[in-house]
Amino acid sequence: MRFYLGTPGSQLHAHLAHGCPVLVSFAASSKWLEESWMHSFTDGLLLDSGAYSVYASGVEIDIGAYVDWAAQFDWADAWAGLDHVAGDWRQSIENYKSGGFPTYHNSDPPELLDELVPMARERGGWLGIGLTTPRTGKLGWMRDTLERIPDDLHVHGWACGLYAGMRRLDSVDSTNWFRDVKYVLNAYPWLTPGECLEIIVKRYQRKVRLRDVDDQQMELG
Repeated sequence: MRFYLGTPGSQLHAHLAHGCPVLVSFAASSKWLEESWMHSFTDGLLLDSGAYSVYASGVEIDIGAYVDWAAQFDWADAWAGLDHVAGDWRQSIENYKSGGFPTYHNSDPPELLDELVPMARERGGWLGIGLTTPRTGKLGWMRDTLERIPDDLHVHGWACGLYAGMRRLDSVDSTNWFRDVKYVLNAYPWLTPGECLEIIVKRYQRKVRLRDVDDQQMELG
């Protein structure tokens, strides 16, 4: 599980996530994060364009600016290419020429995956999986897709926490982890925020270990 940073928030987010794998978005990043915290994320840093957030707001990402931004953090585990989340896979392919690992979406033609696999190998061995909303009810597609992906690739599911327990899904990111911390804190006010986050981490770790659940359990999350 990678904790998403960069939404309008406070330094508490970065402080709590220190020492954990994190996802930082170009579109939602901020100077306080880049100047004060980025160098502290030395284990498990993943960079993303923030294409989905930008698509929802109607703003476009400057791909050149994104590439330059990602180049600053050369210690990151990987950085994602700028995918076209609205479903124009041809535009995604064009964008990937600028760098970053590719993402395969459930809205893409099935044959595109075969084209993205060798590209993923060239881009550090990472391949993203993206789902259109709502993300529920996609278990069959997820299973079929993951079975088609070679074992030598690291598969990251964008906002695929619902499917975190599936075999062959190597990592997912969470955008609601800070809200989950608040829920735990409300239930157990004697805990510190850091201790609440430890509970959230344990929940995800156990979900990954309990991979032998049936389909109905998986769909219910």
